Amino acid sequence: MKKIDFYYFSGTGNTYLVVKKMAEIFEQNGIKTHLFKIENIEPKDLNPEHTIGLGFPVAELSTFSFIWKFIRDIPSSKGTKIFMVDTLAGFSGGIIGPLRMILKNKGYNPIGAKEIIMPSNIFFIQDKITNSKKVEEGLLEADKYAWDIIEGRSRWDRIPIISDIFYYGSLLALRLTHSNFNQKYFSLKLANDKCSKCGLCFELCPVGNIRWSEGQYPQYSMNCEYCLRCGSFCPQGAIFVPFNYKNKTYSAVKAKDILK
Repeated sequence: MKKIDFYYFSGTGNTYLVVKKMAEIFEQNGIKTHLFKIENIEPKDLNPEHTIGLGFPVAELSTFSFIWKFIRDIPSSKGTKIFMVDTLAGFSGGIIGPLRMILKNKGYNPIGAKEIIMPSNIFFIQDKITNSKKVEEGLLEADKYAWDIIEGRSRWDRIPIISDIFYYGSLLALRLTHSNFNQKYFSLKLANDKCSKCGLCFELCPVGNIRWSEGQYPQYSMNCEYCLRCGSFCPQGAIFVPFNYKNKTYSAVKAKDILK
């Protein structure tokens, strides 16, 4: 491997840290590595002459709908090496095997898959000390995985039937997420009395679900993918996340790291 193009999406910063750590290891070993944010690039622009990396968080047992769309829209290949890494709080089940099949059918050569435990950004948010330890352990895993890829030890296996069951269950869950019922009754809510109208949530949203004009309150549409960027990085704590206990939020980095 001489060049790696690493396409990634990070919601609250976990995946960003993992991808950044892996890129550092690649660069230290003379492998030129370019990072591309999935939400900002067209799949057709992927270069099949370079080794490809994919990084993203787990959501609904697999990953977000817009990431699946990016993957399904990437061009076919004739043996391009490709690897993946995801970050999660516990369990996925519906991503590694199905993604391998999709990429194999497109002509890619899957060389490695890794899931790395990082702090949860949903439901019960743990204390800073616990989260810091999880991040530290996760980055050690990322370091090791990068070396495994470089030295040819990485693997990308598939468990037939079981992974397919989780995959189709994930697709059903994602469809429910996008339903009008879910978007209406489990939407993120804005507290106008706290909002400073800074527009940061508008900048952070990867799917254009937030409308905003200078001096105005942001407005939410009905296409939220619940990456939780807006709620986690709001400097005023003005966005209510309905899934989180006492509206506690988590972010692994600063908003500027996500935006740069």
